[in-house]
Amino acid sequence: MAAAAAAGCSRAPSGAGAAQPGQAPGWQRYAAEKITLNWYINFSWFSTTWGENLVAKTITDETGVSVNFIVPTGSEREKLDAMISSGDLPDLLTLGFWEPQVAQMEDEGLVYALNELAGAHDPWFFEVADTQRLSWYTRPDGNIYSYPNSSYSPADYELHDNIGSNQAFLVRADIYEALGSPDMTTPGGFCGAAEKALAEFPSVGGLPLRALGLYDFNKEGNYSLEEILMNFLALPFEKGGAKYDRYTDPDYIMWLKMFRRLNEKGLLGDDLYLDRREQVAEKVAAGQYFCMFYQHTDIADQQLHLYNKDPKSAYIAVDGPMNGNRDRHTLQGVGINGWTVTMISKNCKAPGRAVAFMSYLMSGRGQKLTYCGVEGVTYDEAENGGLEFRGEAMDLLGSDRAEYNRVYGADNTYWMMQDTAMQLDWQPPPRPPLAQPREWTFPYTVYMPEYDVSITEANAAEANRLIREEWGRTLPALLLAPDDGEFDRLLEQFVEKRAELGFELVNREWMRLVTEARQKLGLT
Repeated sequence: MAAAAAAGCSRAPSGAGAAQPGQAPGWQRYAAEKITLNWYINFSWFSTTWGENLVAKTITDETGVSVNFIVPTGSEREKLDAMISSGDLPDLLTLGFWEPQVAQMEDEGLVYALNELAGAHDPWFFEVADTQRLSWYTRPDGNIYSYPNSSYSPADYELHDNIGSNQAFLVRADIYEALGSPDMTTPGGFCGAAEKALAEFPSVGGLPLRALGLYDFNKEGNYSLEEILMNFLALPFEKGGAKYDRYTDPDYIMWLKMFRRLNEKGLLGDDLYLDRREQVAEKVAAGQYFCMFYQHTDIADQQLHLYNKDPKSAYIAVDGPMNGNRDRHTLQGVGINGWTVTMISKNCKAPGRAVAFMSYLMSGRGQKLTYCGVEGVTYDEAENGGLEFRGEAMDLLGSDRAEYNRVYGADNTYWMMQDTAMQLDWQPPPRPPLAQPREWTFPYTVYMPEYDVSITEANAAEANRLIREEWGRTLPALLLAPDDGEFDRLLEQFVEKRAELGFELVNREWMRLVTEARQKLGLT
């Protein structure tokens, strides 16, 4: 597999649904046997049910599989840890690739090796799986315990020229333009624009305007103020063959201090530190943020809602914070890790059935169904070989996402196994509020799959966890500091503490993994 990956090989042409000669896909052999699989989704914001929508019903009719989703109501980590410790794992699990429980469940033998299950029950799995992704997710013991969604291999980037980054700096278009489209690439310009926005537009639609929208703060920090901001500042991941300390970079510190000053002026608001993703989504749908560091794909539904109320109130992407050298943004393209991984637990009541169901969803047939819907209802095959999406379904998708999910269930309503690279061939032209942020990222998107590494070695992983949690406590304290002097003291305290916790050990292990990743992917 590693050799195939190095050669730039990806999914075989038969990956869109053909099986080996004489070997029927597993889902066809099992279809007459009805079964319900319990599927845990490690995201408390996920509220979709299997239901009776068009896609779910069609999948069940074709495969015989119904799904009972299990979702945490509070802390994802506490829920998953409790299931692991009690041995009460459901049939399938989907969680972020970065979560430490991925390696834990693999190391403790709580999940099946997918390659062994597929070899015994559904060899078609290897026909529909991407070889570079399989190679990437192969563990040192030679087994593959999880398969990703939203993953882009080097071959995908070679094949497609329309892959952008999800990371964006977004501004509410009407307010931004009313302010004269200010330059927000410098701390002074950013601070001045935020102050002016709240002074001239203290409320929108009867609700208070917020200067800044971010992902929620969690035990390990804040994605907006780390990865997204750092990539806008074009901070490198390594220098001179060693891991670069992005957290003490002078430009990064300068921008964090600017946010501290915004907080001191009372422009950020307490809810910035308290809101979970659900509350952030509600504020986006109401247009309550002047600007945001966010993944534009994560607020597509809210964007459509705003656009339908008033096209000028939707969010657009603009140039964001820059470093002192004015270097171009280096926004990370989605890497080979993808977003989430799916695993089959040793508690699974029908593991062969589960891996065949995964194969079905991974295949061209499953992808076309979960993304496009059903031919003749949501789309038609065009004479030129493309697809024509039907107006009624598209209109509902653009006006009421919840109702669209209930009626149709396409457009990755069930995103657990989505292959966004494969789906590029079927994408309709982006709707107006969604096209601009996506296309804006194209010139700044950089593919850096070698940095998609997760530290799993026991000592380094524990040190990394402790350092991340120390940062999770430090970051909000930095923004809430009364002055720059206290900010400096808190940052120095963090740097000293992380050294004690094993910072050098983590850096060495990270660099080792990056070097290994380059070799695995055939990168120089």
